[in-house]
Amino acid sequence: MTIPLLILIESVQDYLPVFETRGFRPIYAPTDESRARAIRDHADEIRIVLTRGATGLYANEIAALPKLEMICSLGVGYENIDLAAAAARGIVVTNGPGANAVAVADHAMALLLGAARRLPQADAWVRQGHWSGFMGPQITGKRLGILGLGTIGLEIAKRGANGFGMQIGYYNRRARPETGYRYFDNPRALAAESDFLVVATPGGAATRHLVDADVLQALGPGGYLINIARGSVVDTAALISALAANRIAGAGLDVVDGEPAVPDALKRLDNVVLTPHSAGRSPEAVDATVMLFLDNASAHFAGKPVLTPVAAAGAARLAAG
Repeated sequence: MTIPLLILIESVQDYLPVFETRGFRPIYAPTDESRARAIRDHADEIRIVLTRGATGLYANEIAALPKLEMICSLGVGYENIDLAAAAARGIVVTNGPGANAVAVADHAMALLLGAARRLPQADAWVRQGHWSGFMGPQITGKRLGILGLGTIGLEIAKRGANGFGMQIGYYNRRARPETGYRYFDNPRALAAESDFLVVATPGGAATRHLVDADVLQALGPGGYLINIARGSVVDTAALISALAANRIAGAGLDVVDGEPAVPDALKRLDNVVLTPHSAGRSPEAVDATVMLFLDNASAHFAGKPVLTPVAAAGAARLAAG
């Protein structure tokens, strides 16, 4: 007998046959409309849900699924999964820490370089028939600040330090002296000592608007903000204001609060590079996260401990790193 699996994310569509070979019956519902319909029509069947942190699974949805045993977040985040509601029912929650860290760190550096050297603008300029250079700062030897020195933050630091000889500083919920990097006890102090500030924290209430107007002011007119974490960590209105007034030099954003809706004011700016929450979407990363999900799910339904459980107390730990 196959196990009904509700899938709320579109990035795994190519893996539906793989899920079937592992004993699951996929119910693919990646849109708001199909999600509501699937929960309504299959409420008495669904035993496992595959989602991600931003997509989540809410208390009312959990309550509507009486046979639900397991909720899996494909990536590391789980900020919109109601852990308390899951714990009250004894539902197992897992995530995918580290599985896409390499891809996300690569993308962070691509955004950093693209924003600093104005690569999208230069590409568009050439395609319009022009051939004059664009000025942008070099990366090598500059100060790289990282908000959140978890698995992804460490990968970003490694690329900055070893690839570009950058001086690494970080803010984290706890100091990590073993790294040898410089620790700051608040985001504003880190921003003031950074040429490039990369956001690599989890999302959730604890980190909402961690990067606010004061942090952007500290980053200054020569500084760049890169966000590959969650849009909610950055005050979008403050960022738009800072970019428009050149209070910071530029930004590279893979995530925006309220995505997929992106403010028109942000899209009109020529000192920001935007990508559609795709940092972790290399073929290698998606394959690794899917395989980890399947290993977790197979372990649970075989009566074994899961590999990467999220405890109910994890909600309180959604802070940097």
